[in-house]
Amino acid sequence: MKACLALACVFAATAQADELTLWHAYRGGEEQALEQATKAFTAQTGHTVTLLAVPYDAFSAKLSSAIPHGAGPDVFIFAHERVRQFVRLDMLATSTGKLDPSVYLPAAIDALEVDGQSYGYPLSLKCLALYVNDALVTKAPDTTAEFLAMAPRLSAADRNQFALAYEAGDFYYHAPILLGFQAPLFDAQGKASFDSPGMTHSLQFVRGLQDKGFMPQESSSALVKSLFNDGQAAMVISGPWFAGEIAEGLRYSVHPLPVVSETQEPMHPFLGVEAAFVSARSTKAAAANALAEFLARGEGARLRVTVGRQIPAETAAYERPEVAQDTFIQSFHRAAANARPTPNTLEMARLWEPMKLTLRAVLQGTAAAEDGGAVAARRYRALNREAPPETSPVPWLLALGAAVVGFVLWQSRKKKEKAPDLKKAIVWVAPAAVGVLVLVLIPFVVGLSLSVFHHDAGHYTFVGSANFTDILTSKGYRVTEPLSFWFTLAVTVLWTAVNVFLHVAVGLALALALKSPLLKLRGLFRVLLIVPWAVPNYITALMWKGLFHRQFGAINGLLHLLGVEPVSWFTHFSTSFAANVCTNTWLGFPFMMVVALGALQAIPQDLYEAAEVDGASKWTQFTRITLPLLKPAMLPAVVLGTVWTFNMFNVIYLVSGGDPGGATDILVSEAFRWAFQRNEQYGFAAAYSVLIFVVLLGWSAITKRLGAEKTA
Repeated sequence: MKACLALACVFAATAQADELTLWHAYRGGEEQALEQATKAFTAQTGHTVTLLAVPYDAFSAKLSSAIPHGAGPDVFIFAHERVRQFVRLDMLATSTGKLDPSVYLPAAIDALEVDGQSYGYPLSLKCLALYVNDALVTKAPDTTAEFLAMAPRLSAADRNQFALAYEAGDFYYHAPILLGFQAPLFDAQGKASFDSPGMTHSLQFVRGLQDKGFMPQESSSALVKSLFNDGQAAMVISGPWFAGEIAEGLRYSVHPLPVVSETQEPMHPFLGVEAAFVSARSTKAAAANALAEFLARGEGARLRVTVGRQIPAETAAYERPEVAQDTFIQSFHRAAANARPTPNTLEMARLWEPMKLTLRAVLQGTAAAEDGGAVAARRYRALNREAPPETSPVPWLLALGAAVVGFVLWQSRKKKEKAPDLKKAIVWVAPAAVGVLVLVLIPFVVGLSLSVFHHDAGHYTFVGSANFTDILTSKGYRVTEPLSFWFTLAVTVLWTAVNVFLHVAVGLALALALKSPLLKLRGLFRVLLIVPWAVPNYITALMWKGLFHRQFGAINGLLHLLGVEPVSWFTHFSTSFAANVCTNTWLGFPFMMVVALGALQAIPQDLYEAAEVDGASKWTQFTRITLPLLKPAMLPAVVLGTVWTFNMFNVIYLVSGGDPGGATDILVSEAFRWAFQRNEQYGFAAAYSVLIFVVLLGWSAITKRLGAEKTA
């Protein structure tokens, strides 16, 4: 028996030693290709591979939190843009020798180099190209002049026909045009460069396409897909992922992006290189490197191309018959010839939001193309704050210790009461206490602790109250600017007050109507009016976002029927704020309606009958009977609704997106942006969250005091 157990342990240890873990974010055909490739690797080497699909949006965060602590995968597949950051965090093992330019495309090798050292093995290339509807366009344009010559024939904005569609408000899609106009991304010192003639000309070019009706306004990925599949967009700028969204039977072809006629420079899209990286913490480095290299070349590359339809980074792959005859892969191979690897520097990460703001401002008409560089430079300076000076945590720890000792002494001097049965009390309270500890207290303490640190590429430095000081003094920008805490607080208070007022007003009015005995089908109406609250709010927010679209929204369509000029809802603070309020009112009134309806049904009918006998009017009955008796039920609902509305992230993020220029952001969405869209400034975002907690704590204290006074 002991021998069998020992043998089983040996087999288990051997199996564990031979097992590799691989993380990826693939779906569909790409995932199937990866599964087949890892099975082929297992058959060839005997090493089993466990695959784990991770959502792309959370992939980087999970890697950064797992690998430095000795957990996570042996191999993971990710784009090259984060290589430098991963190297700084000591997450990557170097490749076994410098990558051979005869094996992999030179651009793919360059993308994976940091300070002369190669990391990972290049798998596939991704860049933008021009998709052409062959039924509408007989010859793809080679230059922008050719495109502008054919665009009037292909466009009719009044019938929603466009020559071109792409996500014009996204810097990733604008970068080829910017580089085609020879605008530099960085200056001689490697710092972001915005104010250049090429920047102005590129912005003038895209604004001209929109103003002439050659491309739609407020384009999104869903809109681009819909227009191309419906034959309403003759051409689309997108990457290889777009092919999976094209309707079956639609004849199309893929071509390199055209040359900018004014500069005779090709448009240079960013080249993304997906690679298989080996974790620096892997205990099976040799086997992990073998797996990564297997996926990058030979049989692994063949499966990824034929099954996953990926654009290979291996040079030999293009000599295979199945690749040479695949027009789709060959087209993107030609498009990649003009592509430039996306810089993997920290300075590149700082470019995205300023450029996105500038693009939207120019396309929405809130800034001239000539001022675009200045707008981007100002936002860049505001967002990329310098790291506060490091301070000693000793005084803070002493103050914390003194506070804890003082609290203990204060508690010990309080009047002692007869202690209950301690064991029974613990049994009854333990489940709730554990829930509060795990879900409330621990996250609160972690967030509070994080607020006194500065985060930079995985490294934390203690800065004391510097984050709070920078926030409260609006360091780097004016108090009246959207990035200011005080401006955002004012918007948040206005947002909360308007929404809660409308929630209560609409909810109470509907409750009074539903209580009326004269109303037929009251049960049906009650069910229908609950639906807005029952539907997940992010789905509702996306629906309202579509309703407010400038060209395709139902609201502007209704205005057009009434003879009113369509409104660009997200170009001005007032209209963008109104769009957010409409959406949130739709989401919030059912809750107040249900509370009010329940409270109304609890009011004795005798009071109204007595009031009628005394000659009281309906208004007098409402103000002297209904409202006073509603207050005990409505006040807690108003307090709860205020907190919900104050932190209503989904509506702000999904409907207006903070437009114009972040003016409609509220405190919680601003904290999110500092944490996840502005170079991961977690400490600064945590300080924002602590201030949000302080504001809500103050509001709760005020409402509690008001409620106590009214009760007294």
